[in-house]
Amino acid sequence: MDNDQNTQQKSRAAALSVGSNILLMLFKLVVGITTNSVSVMSEAIHSSIDLLASVIAWIAVRASGKPADNRHPFGHGKFENLSGTVEALLIFLAAGWIIYEAIHKLIRPEPIEGFGWGVGVMCLSAVVNWLISSYLMRIGEQTDSVALTADAWHLRTDVYTSLGVMLGLALMWTGQWLRPDLDLHWIDPVAAILVGVMILQAAYELLMQAGQDLVDVALPDDELLWLRGFLASFAPAVCGFHRLRTRKAGALRFIEAHVVVDAEMSVLKSHEITEQVAAGLRARFPSVHVTIHVEPCTAATASEMCQPHCVAGCLKAIDRETGKQAIPGD
Repeated sequence: MDNDQNTQQKSRAAALSVGSNILLMLFKLVVGITTNSVSVMSEAIHSSIDLLASVIAWIAVRASGKPADNRHPFGHGKFENLSGTVEALLIFLAAGWIIYEAIHKLIRPEPIEGFGWGVGVMCLSAVVNWLISSYLMRIGEQTDSVALTADAWHLRTDVYTSLGVMLGLALMWTGQWLRPDLDLHWIDPVAAILVGVMILQAAYELLMQAGQDLVDVALPDDELLWLRGFLASFAPAVCGFHRLRTRKAGALRFIEAHVVVDAEMSVLKSHEITEQVAAGLRARFPSVHVTIHVEPCTAATASEMCQPHCVAGCLKAIDRETGKQAIPGD
């Protein structure tokens, strides 16, 4: 799938999230006002934040799909990381507001009416958000979209919070029917507080996931392990490699490495090797920017005269325990 198709697919998924959040927010708001339920109102506020986050995600996936230009020579991928980070901060604010209002209602409780409507809208919200979040998660994984994945986790959190509010309202509804004299109004604000705490936890995890690429964190350990093994597979034509540096911006990965070849190897041959390396990396990572620097190996074997960084990445070294060629970084 090319970049244009990826962008269109991500844009459609983000637009679907925007539409569903508009409908759910309005429905929850009407029911929350009608029933005077702080937990339902908290979910309406949560959905409004979901809506804002979905709009940001929609803008981000469209911006990130633009090709590199003079002002952005490395592309626009970090728009997605920025979107996820802003979304996490918005969730923090929403959670704080929900907890504040719930504590206020806990201190000064107010009667709730129309429990059936509250339970119904929460059930509808949970089902719709589960379906939308599953779709966003699938598209996010297929296109390696940070923004869509963040939006999916955001909506998945809404599923669990909606179920929590629904359970609280159902308990109050049942208690009012079985024991009308029993005061269970505290359940509603307590449920809202639990919703807020769950949202805070999700916001923290989302912030860590989306924000790490903004500071150019290296690729995950499993991808780095594959990279080292892949580069080592070019031995004996490649004598070693070092200065392996990686980072990610949205779905685009950046991989840099110095490969060491025999000093007598022709420029043409060394160029062919770098092209093979780049082709293999692009086959493994469809969206990747590869920079390979070739260096000559002047030593017949690894020795103390070699540079430390070169010795550390030498593929001529043999593991004494296994008798196999050592892979740098293992």
